[in-house]
Amino acid sequence: MDIKDLKKAWDRYSSIEKRELDENQIREVLRGRTRSMIEKIERNIRIGYVIIFLLIAFFLVDDFLVAPLLVDGISEGIKIPRWILALDVLTNLMIVFTFIFFVIRYYKVKRECDVTCKLSQTLTKIIHTLNIYRRMFYLAIMVLVVSTATGFIAGMYQGVIYNTQKSGISISEINTGNLILTFLMGLVGLLILTGGLFFLFRWGFRRLYGNYLTKLKSTLQELNEIE
Repeated sequence: MDIKDLKKAWDRYSSIEKRELDENQIREVLRGRTRSMIEKIERNIRIGYVIIFLLIAFFLVDDFLVAPLLVDGISEGIKIPRWILALDVLTNLMIVFTFIFFVIRYYKVKRECDVTCKLSQTLTKIIHTLNIYRRMFYLAIMVLVVSTATGFIAGMYQGVIYNTQKSGISISEINTGNLILTFLMGLVGLLILTGGLFFLFRWGFRRLYGNYLTKLKSTLQELNEIE
């Protein structure tokens, strides 16, 4: 082998060694980034426990203490239907179940991957778990919105019935324009209430988990590019 062939072989060897070194460095950077995001997700899970507890406590106090007191303050003739309370309780249970399911599945994946998974497998499984939780979470929020809308409409209906009975007239005797105005005002209030709830919970999910889900996907894509 002459000097030129030797030089070419050395250049190829150096290029391979440098590429492998760069890839190993990139893997370590991605591994460190993944570890940091997992730690932040676990921190947000602990925050999630507190938020879920406060939300459920708020809903229960509102359903069984505040709302009945307000209704009794208006009139003893108005009662909150039992089916509305049952629907609220079921909605709360669904939110709690969704969060507990996510936590159990997340820590199961983490425990398994701490022992047997490669970095790409760890990222894939955590991303899959977060995607499942996101679907379940939005389903729970939609149920909450429907439950809130149903209670709001039932409350409006009972209010109209009570006012007509108190005035000694029937609904058919009420001016059509007043009925339409009442309906439109109720619709606006309903849209503000349910829209506000949906966007508040959506913002909260993105803040706690959504941003990290996007970063984990980006990290997995970078890892796949060097493998």
